[in-house]
Amino acid sequence: MTPETLAQGASQLDSVVHFIQLAIAPVFLLTAIGSMLGTMANRIARIVDRARELEARLAAVDDPSLREHRELRVLARRARLINMAITFTVLSALLVCVSIGGLFLDAYWQRSLTTLVAWIFGVSLLSLIVGLGLFLREIYVGTATLRIGIR
Repeated sequence: MTPETLAQGASQLDSVVHFIQLAIAPVFLLTAIGSMLGTMANRIARIVDRARELEARLAAVDDPSLREHRELRVLARRARLINMAITFTVLSALLVCVSIGGLFLDAYWQRSLTTLVAWIFGVSLLSLIVGLGLFLREIYVGTATLRIGIR
């Protein structure tokens, strides 16, 4: 092996190491997004369970009360909010994956994808912000109707 060949191999290795280092931060973001999605999935499961319980209770009585119908409407609103939050958060995770893939493509393609990857990552962060905002809104709706000890 000539010194030029060794230098070229070392340069390629440095390039790969550099792009792996760049991809590490988005990978940690994916871990955080996964945790958030788990929390959101648990919340929607609780909402669905409560709605099914209320619907069964309403089907068993002849004269349903206004309170149960009101609670079902609130649960439907919460389910829509958390569903949109999950959608935006999953979109964010997908875009993070695309941006990581773009980083690796950029390392081996002759054209620079840096601007495109930056835009995709920015849209991913925007989608995450929207998802977290919707999640927060669902929490506000859920706690606004919370009654502890009052019947």
